[in-house]
Amino acid sequence: MHTIPEIIWKPKAVVNPTELKGLQAELDLDPKILTLLLQRGIKSLDQAKQFFKPSLEELHDPFLMKDMNRAVERIDQAVEAREKIMIYGDYDVDGTTSVAMLANFLQGHYANFITYIPDRYHEGYGVSKAGIDKAHAEEVSLIIALDCGIKALDKVGYAGSLGIDFIICDHHTPGPELPAAAAVLDPKRKDCNYPYKGLSGCGVGFKLAQALSEKWQIDKSECWKLLDLLALSIGADIVPMTGENRVLAYYGLEKINSDPSDGIQALLRTAGQLDRRLSIGDVVFTLAPRINAAGRLAHAQQAVDLLRGTDLSLLPEIADEIEVRNQDRKNLDRQITKEALRQIEDEIAPEAASTVVFQEDWHKGVIGIVASRLIENHYRPTVVLTQSGDKLAGSARSVEGFDLYGALEACEDSLIQFGGHAAAAGMTLKPEQLNDFKIAFEESVKARITEEQKQARLIYDLDIEASDIDAKFYRLIQRFAPFGPENLAPLLRCRNLIDRGSRTVGDEGQHLKISVVDPDSGLCLEGIGFNLGPKLKILQSQQPVALLFHLELNVFRGQASLQLRVLDIKADSELED
Repeated sequence: MHTIPEIIWKPKAVVNPTELKGLQAELDLDPKILTLLLQRGIKSLDQAKQFFKPSLEELHDPFLMKDMNRAVERIDQAVEAREKIMIYGDYDVDGTTSVAMLANFLQGHYANFITYIPDRYHEGYGVSKAGIDKAHAEEVSLIIALDCGIKALDKVGYAGSLGIDFIICDHHTPGPELPAAAAVLDPKRKDCNYPYKGLSGCGVGFKLAQALSEKWQIDKSECWKLLDLLALSIGADIVPMTGENRVLAYYGLEKINSDPSDGIQALLRTAGQLDRRLSIGDVVFTLAPRINAAGRLAHAQQAVDLLRGTDLSLLPEIADEIEVRNQDRKNLDRQITKEALRQIEDEIAPEAASTVVFQEDWHKGVIGIVASRLIENHYRPTVVLTQSGDKLAGSARSVEGFDLYGALEACEDSLIQFGGHAAAAGMTLKPEQLNDFKIAFEESVKARITEEQKQARLIYDLDIEASDIDAKFYRLIQRFAPFGPENLAPLLRCRNLIDRGSRTVGDEGQHLKISVVDPDSGLCLEGIGFNLGPKLKILQSQQPVALLFHLELNVFRGQASLQLRVLDIKADSELED
């Protein structure tokens, strides 16, 4: 049975009236738009210009990154000596885009390289012994690891014993010791003074390409051609949409929409999205799942081949295969989520601080997605585990504000290994460690989680009237894009609305097609609420309701109209203010 945790609505802090008046004197815009700017720390005309029109000139010098000189020198050495290079990346979107991007960059300047993506099921996450053995067999003497490797101390040591050097380009949190690599590029190194810490793995790889282009005196336009792949990684990896990431995503989206690579075009064709302008949301929900599907259900090398587009004749076939795998992924995701929800209801106390579920036959490729789904129903840090050979493999997802990585560090004794971020992580453990891990993780979460983090909440930007919603307001909001963490699409609240025929849609009635009217103005608003089916009864009460929503453009059969992407619904009488 689908349930929805009760969500607390909180407004953002009220902006300073003096600052609002000052910004209004410089910018002749609706006070609501000015409020949105101030909420993002933009307090002057110059800052607004920079925000609305980012410039590639704002990008930082890549040589500010610790070890960048060493990385460039080692690659220079390899090129001079005609060494064979392996470009190694993880099997998710960030990893596959990283490999495709760096390979595409090198192709025109140095061709003696191969690409490698580990098999999710036989090798697991990160740098593998099998990958190093492959490099050795291919007479590779330098591996450039992208989106992985920061904790691969033993693997880098093993490669060294075979005469293979490593350059690591990673963005995950390092451990207390760094691998003995020729260069370790990671802005999260404590001794790295690079000004921006939020890059994706592909972003770190891009900085390496930038540095090489400077050293080799290659025109900057060669790097700008890579930005569509980089935008995919930024969107898919849920990194902050601030600073460099926002600049790179802005221009990457421009390239996707004006001059997409052949591989991305092929993906868009199979997804039926060729004829519309894409946002970061489309990257996250349309392109990224398809790229991920290759690695989840088959081998992610297929995604690299697609994104590189080196054989145009094969692209339609590869894209079609990936589309089939994505449909299979959706079906698996749906089935495993149902099974996991039943397990939670049968085995985990409602007052538990965490969720840990295990079933030996769950598909390893979708357990991360399932973990996110479970949080939608039971709002607490969640781990989903399955059998992987003689070990258990797991994916973990966090709730807003809770440091998942820190919680897992306290469970090290019950794990073989783990890695990831504050919001998401992966781990492996022995079957006999499962019960100990469940207990340790529950205790760790219970000791760290705050009361606030236990409650799902939505922080909204503005209260608006139905009469505020028009094409001009939508266009102004779109100037805040691209959206992502720390620059989320404005979340709006509208009150005193009456239902005019909302209904459930979807195979199981899990979604809502929302139709409401503002009794004061007579204006009708249409919207969609995914997984809000249980909220229909609130609408049908015929009492005034309030909606929290993003404003978006819905294109259907070539016709565009504004619609509300509704995140939650409450009876107006329930609101405190």
